[in-house]
Amino acid sequence: MTDFTPLREIAGDKLKLNEPLHRYTVARLGGPADALVIADSVDVLERTARLAWDHGWQTRILGGGANVLIGDRGFRGLIIINNAKAVKVHDDGRVICESGAGMIRLAHLCMDRGLAGAEWMVSVPGTVGGGVVNNAGAHGGEMSGSLTSAEIAFKDRPTETWTRDQMQYRYRESALKHNPQPLVVLRAELQFQTGADPAQLHAKADEFVAHRKRTQPPGASLGSMFKNPAGDYSGRLIEAAGLKGTQHGGVIISPLHGNFFVNTGTGTAADYLALIRLAQETVKAKFGVELELEVELMGEFA
Repeated sequence: MTDFTPLREIAGDKLKLNEPLHRYTVARLGGPADALVIADSVDVLERTARLAWDHGWQTRILGGGANVLIGDRGFRGLIIINNAKAVKVHDDGRVICESGAGMIRLAHLCMDRGLAGAEWMVSVPGTVGGGVVNNAGAHGGEMSGSLTSAEIAFKDRPTETWTRDQMQYRYRESALKHNPQPLVVLRAELQFQTGADPAQLHAKADEFVAHRKRTQPPGASLGSMFKNPAGDYSGRLIEAAGLKGTQHGGVIISPLHGNFFVNTGTGTAADYLALIRLAQETVKAKFGVELELEVELMGEFA
């Protein structure tokens, strides 16, 4: 059994051992992590990550717990919950965010200050750090349209500041996402347009929220399960394959939108995985299209 006691000096009582992960994920799923640290500041986030890297512990970082499926048997190693949420809004439209800041909260802060360009975030449940890595997007906007730079800690080298060009952004992808070296986004600088009418921004955001409520199911889902293939939509392919409404155990492919799999209350990660494989195999057989996961699989599955 790994000895995680060196973390006590950094995390104190924010270090938890054998901690169930279901309480930290949107889908309310996930077995126990060997160790978990709640990082309430960028300093604790970076120090915890660097200590873990130095010890060679398997380490993953969670923000809002969306877009991730954690196995029922949990995670063998350390989970860091990124709870560093400070946001500073400047008069020139620059916004400096700690990476644990929620994008929904950020959208409202910007709209209240008359800063345009963050409205698309209003129904995205993730954090800024996850958005930076994954080039999160919705309603025609995405992180690449706002990011100017990000402060990133890498294993075995000093913290670096990357520009948007260095991110090599494309649809739900970045140079960070598949970087072979462990890393953690610490802060991001975003640029928005000043001088907008807050009432108009909120009205636009309300339309986005209403659209999402009409087209996406409520409840405990992981968000969009698969990336949209070029020129098509995963939800349309899953529906055309006759899979909407298909249920395995306590998880159902939403009758409202085929790219959303919903935990009805008794679901397991294994149920999700079974439906993921069913969708991929059926769509591949019927249409020759390979559905690529947008969610991340993490930990041990039964």
